[in-house]
Amino acid sequence: MPDLPLLFTPLKIRGVTLPNRIAVSPMAQYSANNGYPVTHHLLHYGKFAQGKAGLIFVEATAVTRTGRITNGCLGLWEDTQINAFKPITACMAANGSVPAIQIGHGGRKSAMQRPWHGNGPPGAEDEARGDEIWQPVGPSATPLDEGWLKPRKLSETECVGIASDFADAAKRAIAAGFKAIEIHMAHGYLLHSFLSPLSNFRNDRFGGTLDSRMALPVLVAEQVRKAVPDDTPLFARLSCIDGGDEGWSMDDSVALSHKLKNAGVDVIDCSSGGNSPKGATNANLKRGPGYQADFARRIRHETDIMTQAVGFIRTGEFAEELLQQQKADIIAVGRQYLYNPNWALHAAEALGLTGDFEQWPVQYAWWLEKWQKGLKSSEQWEL
Repeated sequence: MPDLPLLFTPLKIRGVTLPNRIAVSPMAQYSANNGYPVTHHLLHYGKFAQGKAGLIFVEATAVTRTGRITNGCLGLWEDTQINAFKPITACMAANGSVPAIQIGHGGRKSAMQRPWHGNGPPGAEDEARGDEIWQPVGPSATPLDEGWLKPRKLSETECVGIASDFADAAKRAIAAGFKAIEIHMAHGYLLHSFLSPLSNFRNDRFGGTLDSRMALPVLVAEQVRKAVPDDTPLFARLSCIDGGDEGWSMDDSVALSHKLKNAGVDVIDCSSGGNSPKGATNANLKRGPGYQADFARRIRHETDIMTQAVGFIRTGEFAEELLQQQKADIIAVGRQYLYNPNWALHAAEALGLTGDFEQWPVQYAWWLEKWQKGLKSSEQWEL
């Protein structure tokens, strides 16, 4: 039997074995009810599990109520939210996928509009829709841009409290059935805003030098590591660069990855940008297939930590190529999964692992195998 493609080779991280190297990126749905998931979330994540994704990240989930990015964001800031996530994790696990969750805090980008309502600072029209508006917090009292809400600068004591909030949310995630945790340190949200000199103007324990700007994200990683079982994989999503010639750099990301590895992080999830009003990810990079994969390659090779690559990875063949080139250990697919929830099954077909829907759910495979034979038979009668 020929060797399996790397994309479909299991990967063990601590006490969890991924059935393949395909992850569904956390993609915010902005549809929660006061932090609680709704039917949409069960359907959304259930489709990916049925489509055999190995690892599925539930979208950015707020560690405090005021840490929500929008009024529609999920939350794990109180114990009563735990049971609401259990049907989702059970659905993923029953279909063979590893349930994971990204926990985060919106920082100075909190209280913003849902994307389809403008994706900017809130206004009267949002209040008229019933949305709450609150003052966000950040490393400094500097808004994201002109017209955005001015954040309140966090005290040192509050910063330490934020780390505890992350740890408490991680405990709740484990109680809800999640088997892997990702800490959101990217896209201009709270922890990224502490890292970047474009948004952190402090001169204390949590700002000033590079080490001081990294202090809170590292403290969060340490506290989350202590809060979850030793066999739980811990991921950290980074914006590996801010973009342009200023701000957070790849050298900084390598330095941070060393610290995060020492803090107990197992995988660095490599994204970019977002610390500006131009969007959640880097607007300054020329986007193309795998445009962020070299971030994952450099961190992987210079820090000897596993990495996850993301960014315009649309085909199984290309995902396999990135793994073969040792640019990453896991391939994360985002919007392509919204377009095709069966992406992993089609990737397996493209890589020669299935010809008659053998890996599909039996309820589908039985019909589709006969459908395929019917198509082939009908081709013989074409004039």
